[in-house]
Amino acid sequence: MSNTTRTPYFTLLPFAILGCMPGLAVAAENTIEEIIVNADFRGKSDLQTATSVSVMTEAAIKSRAAQHFEELANAIPNVNYAAGSNRARFFQIRGIGERSQFVAPINPSVGFLVDNVDFSGAATIATMMDVEQVEVLRGPQGTRYGANALAGLINVKTHDPEDQFAASLKLGAADYNTNTMAAMITGPLSETVSARLAVGSHRSDGYYENDFLRTKKNNVQDELSVRGKLSAQMSANWTLDLSLSHVDVDNGYDAFTLDNSRSTLSDEPGQDRQESLALAIDSNWQLDNFDLELIVGLADSDMEYGYDEDWTFAGIHPDGYMSRDNYIRDRETRSLELRFVSNDGSRLFSDTTQWLFGVYTLSSSESLRRDYTFLASSFHSDYDFDTAAAFFELDSALSERLTLETGLRVERRDTRYSDSQQLGFSPQETLWGGRVAAKYLLNPDTMAYASIARGYKAGGFNTDGTLDADLREFGEEFLIEYELGIKSKLLENRLHLKAAVFHDDRHEQQVKSSTGRIRDNGSTEFIDFIGNAAEGTNNGVEVEALWYPTEQLGITASLGLLDATFDSFLNSENQDLSGRDQAHAPGYMAHLAADYSLGAWSLSVSIDAKDDFYFSDSHSVRSDPYELVNMNLSYAGERWSLSLWGRNLSNQDYAVRGFFFGEFGNDPRKGYAPEPYIQFGEPRVIGVSYELQL
Repeated sequence: MSNTTRTPYFTLLPFAILGCMPGLAVAAENTIEEIIVNADFRGKSDLQTATSVSVMTEAAIKSRAAQHFEELANAIPNVNYAAGSNRARFFQIRGIGERSQFVAPINPSVGFLVDNVDFSGAATIATMMDVEQVEVLRGPQGTRYGANALAGLINVKTHDPEDQFAASLKLGAADYNTNTMAAMITGPLSETVSARLAVGSHRSDGYYENDFLRTKKNNVQDELSVRGKLSAQMSANWTLDLSLSHVDVDNGYDAFTLDNSRSTLSDEPGQDRQESLALAIDSNWQLDNFDLELIVGLADSDMEYGYDEDWTFAGIHPDGYMSRDNYIRDRETRSLELRFVSNDGSRLFSDTTQWLFGVYTLSSSESLRRDYTFLASSFHSDYDFDTAAAFFELDSALSERLTLETGLRVERRDTRYSDSQQLGFSPQETLWGGRVAAKYLLNPDTMAYASIARGYKAGGFNTDGTLDADLREFGEEFLIEYELGIKSKLLENRLHLKAAVFHDDRHEQQVKSSTGRIRDNGSTEFIDFIGNAAEGTNNGVEVEALWYPTEQLGITASLGLLDATFDSFLNSENQDLSGRDQAHAPGYMAHLAADYSLGAWSLSVSIDAKDDFYFSDSHSVRSDPYELVNMNLSYAGERWSLSLWGRNLSNQDYAVRGFFFGEFGNDPRKGYAPEPYIQFGEPRVIGVSYELQL
């Protein structure tokens, strides 16, 4: 891939123009509906939340015909993702986040919740079937969520049951033999109980062909989602919400090629599977002096990830080798959170301060079996941890315009690891994070805020059997973030503007490093390991705008600028990367969309732009910058709608993962000469969708 500097800044011109347009607005009757951020403790409006947050509504999901969260990520400022799989399960926020997982256990930097159930580091099942909205909170969420949210939190909320009967049927077809189907029914079961059931499937041949096996289905997508919800008014002051879901992702994985094309030569294609069963319980009691909320989340996930390591077939070359690698994980998570929340009768300090405190526990158990050609027998490991945390938050009205928010979380983590190579670890850590934010009302429709937050990430250990004992374990990473922001609704609530600027100081950064050990024969062995080997600085800006200049036209725009660099770091190739960009941290991300409706017809056109970025901290291969054009043309009848949609209409090739074999390549026909290899994102896909409301 190209190593050139960032050049396509012309793509930002539409956003500069948009910033000058509000004064041209004409009278319009429609206004923008309020959006509630459910990931916040108290469910505040996004314009009242003193942090940088993006919300992708159901309308935005439909306009992109999105089946998975990865198809939304390009429209969210400073949110990137890493593939190396069929579906992305690792995301980066503001340049921070994991990119892959193989043998060693990981502690995610980006939290991922689906209806209050923890799927951090396991977002393969992030299907968008029956999803109401996706909330992305950028920056450390140390008070709200703890160790798994150093970079931020992604919260997926599905639709709740309705108290009136409704049902729908959705059908879709697209290129690459893609077909989708979803059905939903909701309504009251009694005067106090309502329910909802949704079932959906998505199937596609995928976007790669296998020339050796002469098939187009080795990167197939086969995804089933079943979601059920129950809402009950148990008494006058007690409500109970239950959520049960089953998501079965049975995808293939055959995406890397020797010539960086979409035609593979694998004779043992891999797979990218995850089957998860999840239960969530949300129980609320409104008592005289406070409200009590109990949240329980349970998940059982079976995951399998494997690939043809040589990417070829037997006999391609006399010097060729054959190898297959496969990872099978069984993961169970159990969480419980108990919150005590002030109400109108229990505020503190002359009725000026709302309070909240609570306790949280999370237990995770994960077993791994690795089947690898060059292992004499299967590798096995068990990784378990138990977390107990206490937290509090105060919202104090210092005046009619000024509010001070303070929060603190203290967490105790006990970890246990053992494997078939007789390695064992049992570290214990006490971690803490917190946040102080001041909100000031410039006027009834404009809020400015300033915040300081401390985020943290638990330590871990290295499982490479050749590594010396003194480098086995690494400690906590933490960051201090400073953020300034402003949020406003203007032009009689037809224009919403949000902007934030942030500065992150990363300390004891967990990155891959290397060490040299002298062998008995006098030569040096260089061993890769993860350690607290770097310091970093992440600076950036995020701007979002939603504007209705007329009753028929809506314009959405966002821009994320990011400067994420290492202050000091020696990588696994013994290169000094001080001053270099961190991996998967594009310098800009931009999104511009126009939605126009005329009677029963509506048209949505959008463009997503992303800067180039390094794929890894161990080599210098970068992606190319790119722009993706998307479209959705719809006609709505009284109870039905028909849509023609397309993503990546210019059919641009863009990379979502990249590797470079510095000491050797992977092509025996070239003598294993070092060269870069990339995985492409989705090509042009055009489809049609039909929805019937019953």
